[in-house]
Amino acid sequence: MQEISILDKKFRISITAKEIDKAVQVLADKINKEYAGDTPQFVAVLNGSFMFASDLLKKITIPCNITFIKLSSYQGTQSTQNVQTLIGLNEDIKGRRIIILEDIIDTGITLYNLIEQIEKCEPADLRIATLLFKPKAFIKEYKIDYVGIEIPNDFIVGYGLDYNGFARNYPDIYKIAE
Repeated sequence: MQEISILDKKFRISITAKEIDKAVQVLADKINKEYAGDTPQFVAVLNGSFMFASDLLKKITIPCNITFIKLSSYQGTQSTQNVQTLIGLNEDIKGRRIIILEDIIDTGITLYNLIEQIEKCEPADLRIATLLFKPKAFIKEYKIDYVGIEIPNDFIVGYGLDYNGFARNYPDIYKIAE
């Protein structure tokens, strides 16, 4: 589908499922190479990263663990800049090599909050992997270790990303139509 309607908004295709799969494979190859002989702990941020985390982990060939946390900071198409932890980290990660999995990093505020939480648990190291990155929206100053695709500062849906809870199920990514 080239165009979809979600609630009161129209969206046009921006990134195809094939392009997403290629980016996920590139990220998996880098992580497999850099963590060879290691057992990283992946921390996937719900709800948005569930498709990315699933597809990435299917391509990870090294031993690993995954856990999930749930944060919230969006209302409609805008960030509230108020991050709430809805489901926290339950595993002991002290001394572990951690890779946070995000579907998208735009302002970086949500992830900054999570980084602070995880660093208090004293991991051996902490890296960040995101499928999508909006460099023009990013206002924080931390390193993003693995970026699948850099995108413009458009509001997008599909492949786990939503508009008021809808459109997460689409295999492609759509941007809001002007």
